[in-house]
Amino acid sequence: MLENRVYIVTGGSQGFGLAIAEELVKAGGQVGLFARSENKLREAVQDLGDDRAFGVVGDVRDSADIAAGFAAIKAHFGQLDGLINNAGVARPGTIAEIPEDELRLQFDVNVIGLVLCCQAVVPLLAGSSNPRIVNIGSASAVYREEMRHLGIYSASKMAVDRLTAEMRDELQAQGIGVSLIIPGNSPTDFAAGWNEERLVKATKAWADHGKFSNTGMETSDVGEAVVHCVSRRPGVGVDSLTVRPNIQTEKFTW
Repeated sequence: MLENRVYIVTGGSQGFGLAIAEELVKAGGQVGLFARSENKLREAVQDLGDDRAFGVVGDVRDSADIAAGFAAIKAHFGQLDGLINNAGVARPGTIAEIPEDELRLQFDVNVIGLVLCCQAVVPLLAGSSNPRIVNIGSASAVYREEMRHLGIYSASKMAVDRLTAEMRDELQAQGIGVSLIIPGNSPTDFAAGWNEERLVKATKAWADHGKFSNTGMETSDVGEAVVHCVSRRPGVGVDSLTVRPNIQTEKFTW
């Protein structure tokens, strides 16, 4: 399906990013993984196969990292067909209490970093017969029953929604298809490193907001959604695709 296609996946060494890379490789593609952890990148490339994957250490907040990393990926494979903007970060906390550094971090990574990556990749996609950009949003920006006290994260992902719509129009003349994928919750280390006290408060607020939650989704479902978007024939685009768990489960309580 994606033979001889090359895609960059930001945040590609773990979580949704690694699952996306795995599904792209299963579909015949090759992937350039752009992430901050050298050790995790090395492990991911080993798992995917160094004939199918290439890792570059970099931070999406740094335009120099992006430019050098994306160029290295294209040079390694000899071409580039798409970018999956998956890198993202969340920190729990009410809007009244979120520390300034965590407020700025979420917008720096989730919004500004995404834009910097898009700016860098557009000229590198010249020559592809089916160039694609896929931005990963979040169900937290749309559905109130998602985890509570993630207002800043949700706002940043709502910005991604609007930016994707603008990019779709702006890049249409260049033949670049732009899609938004809105994933719900699935088992990842999404909450790793969160402030424990604020996480407990957020979880309690979530448990109080309705008796039931939804489960049943795997990270591979998000990867399959990405493959669906990038494998449409030229001239056909997926504007927005929501993938959410659909097994009703009673919430745990503290």
